[in-house]
Amino acid sequence: MSVKIETENLIIRDVCFGDYKYFAEWEVDPDMTRYFSLDADRTYEDVVTEGFEFKADKGVLDLTITRKADGEPLGRIIITRIDRHSRSLDVTKIYVGGGRRGTGIGTESLLGLMKYLFEEKGLQRVTLDYYTGNTRAADLYRKLGFVDEGVARNATCKDGKFYDLNLMSILRDEYFAIYG
Repeated sequence: MSVKIETENLIIRDVCFGDYKYFAEWEVDPDMTRYFSLDADRTYEDVVTEGFEFKADKGVLDLTITRKADGEPLGRIIITRIDRHSRSLDVTKIYVGGGRRGTGIGTESLLGLMKYLFEEKGLQRVTLDYYTGNTRAADLYRKLGFVDEGVARNATCKDGKFYDLNLMSILRDEYFAIYG
């Protein structure tokens, strides 16, 4: 499935090979990745290998957030657990890189993604998670209508240490109650 989502300021599209150099830079920045399951010794080759594995997996969408005006990559969205029968999926990773966090790009990206998934693709349920302690993510997700579901204990591993993940979801009816 090819994806192109347009918002006021952004285009979210399928990853292309040139995007990996940005991801490799962003995904080793300790400030950016503090709450992601990315090992500190991650390399450009790791990013490219993972990207090619995602392209081969029909259950994964790997997307780049770009600025509409000039196409510059600004972030990444990875979607997994695509279940066509249950009309659900998981936003496994979403981030804004290059020191652009806190500028509204993540909010605009997630709103555009939800609009696409619920209004164009007819999804019933979208899930995501965040590291315990990542209050910035939790506040954003709640503001956009996601509902807490619980905690998955020791659900992910980073640099040999296990972390809990807080699970959230938004349902089709909840999305339309908020966004019409």
